[in-house]
Amino acid sequence: QVQLGESGGGLVQTGGSLRLSCSTTGRTDRYYAMGWFRQAPGKEREEREFVASISWNGASKYYADSVKGRATISRDRYKTTVTLEMNSLNPEDTAVYYCAAGTWAYNTSSRAYEYWGQGTQVTVSS
Repeated sequence: QVQLGESGGGLVQTGGSLRLSCSTTGRTDRYYAMGWFRQAPGKEREEREFVASISWNGASKYYADSVKGRATISRDRYKTTVTLEMNSLNPEDTAVYYCAAGTWAYNTSSRAYEYWGQGTQVTVSS
């Protein structure tokens, strides 16, 4: 079992930036890839949108087209914290952001990730 906890959400103005963190506890001895997803208002859990992912060793990173060039995903050397930084935010970025643990970072489907945090709300005001 792996427990995930997100932090760093809040209210941001258009054009601003954010830094989300995800802490992991539990069976961190497994080689988990980590991903960030977001669920926009009115969307169902199954419609969570892939944002970014990173392999266990940090060597491979993947980004959704919607955030490419605006987002950076990273993880610390101890593999206990994953960070998502985004800039040039716009109202379309408003969502609950979730971190998730899975096997392969190239998986952009939410169904491929086993463990999920509770999410953190990000609201971008226009």
